[in-house]
Amino acid sequence: MSVNPMAYEAQFFGFTPQTCVLRVYIAFQDYLFEMMLVVESVILKKLDGFPGCKISPYQIRKSTEKFLLFMKEHFDKLFSKMEEVLLQLVLNIPENVLLPEDKVHEQYPYTREQFQALQDEIQQLQQQYRAEASAGQALQAELEEQKAVRAELEKILQWFDGLDNICREHGTSNFKESFAFLTQNSKKLQDVLKDVEKKSKKIKKHDQLL
Repeated sequence: MSVNPMAYEAQFFGFTPQTCVLRVYIAFQDYLFEMMLVVESVILKKLDGFPGCKISPYQIRKSTEKFLLFMKEHFDKLFSKMEEVLLQLVLNIPENVLLPEDKVHEQYPYTREQFQALQDEIQQLQQQYRAEASAGQALQAELEEQKAVRAELEKILQWFDGLDNICREHGTSNFKESFAFLTQNSKKLQDVLKDVEKKSKKIKKHDQLL
């Protein structure tokens, strides 16, 4: 059996030529075995018509096997020649023949070096795309962070606007006066808080004494 893979023929036929040849060989071999069994059964029937015959069925079987071996050896020799003819002349696609699905290679021929250069370019473009995608994700994260900072700044500005309005209501017009006003009020609140704490401690002591 040929060891040539014959891939192009397999692409066209849908099976490897070696597989086809092997199936033909098995079919012929099975037919040869069946034929010898039929011949053996006919001989046995013929011998039943001769009561004085001294040939036993065992001897007939041995003779059948020898004849089958002889036929198989000659069949293998003949089939090897037939296999050569089938693989070279029948199931072989000439080198100058191009299958329809491969016409595109004829229209746009590429050498191995050109194909490798195209593969390298594709790989480089993929790396550039990944880098740009990563940079885009980083920019998106930075924009989200800027949005959060902007929201916090807007809250601070709103707080200052509210503070400015409160200060204007109390007669302070600029930021220094407003800050001084808040500082004074803060001290007053601290003094009141301390006074409340002292009174609370005195009440607790008085309750304990009672």
